[in-house]
Amino acid sequence: MSPMPAANAKDPLVCNGVALRKASRRLTQLYDTILAPGGLTVSQRSVLVHIERAGSPTMTELAYAMVLDRSALAHNLKPLERDGYVVQKRDASDGRSRRVELTPSGRRKLEQTNRLWRIAQSRFEEVYGVERASALRLALAEIFSDAFAEAFGRSGPAAGLAEGGPVSDSIRSRQRKSA
Repeated sequence: MSPMPAANAKDPLVCNGVALRKASRRLTQLYDTILAPGGLTVSQRSVLVHIERAGSPTMTELAYAMVLDRSALAHNLKPLERDGYVVQKRDASDGRSRRVELTPSGRRKLEQTNRLWRIAQSRFEEVYGVERASALRLALAEIFSDAFAEAFGRSGPAAGLAEGGPVSDSIRSRQRKSA
């Protein structure tokens, strides 16, 4: 079998969005391969993790936490509901809202895939480097933050996003508190 053609070296340097999407797709492929024996994709596992952390979030809360729109979240929940890992229930205090909960089967599935996820995470850090991986997660947290989205939406220079700016400092402060 012939080797895969080399990617155009200039391509990832042209557009930040394209480079991030390519990296995201590659990591998804790599993590999905390792998670496959557990019967979940990295995206499905992420949904279960977010639900577990939040307890019983509303659809809106879960979509916000995952930086997804509600229709994409609903699409991602369908196979998890079908397989009995999550349920949606009407909010007791607001019948218009729906809450998402892990089922006992969903909790077991999450526990079963923890070992596989740790293998994927360790392999990433082994190949990319522990310190670089930590710095990457920090940079990505800044990019998916509300502050970044707000600054990106303003016209003119995005003040505060540079190293040491208020957005960067805010993200670092939250990272230290959660560690």
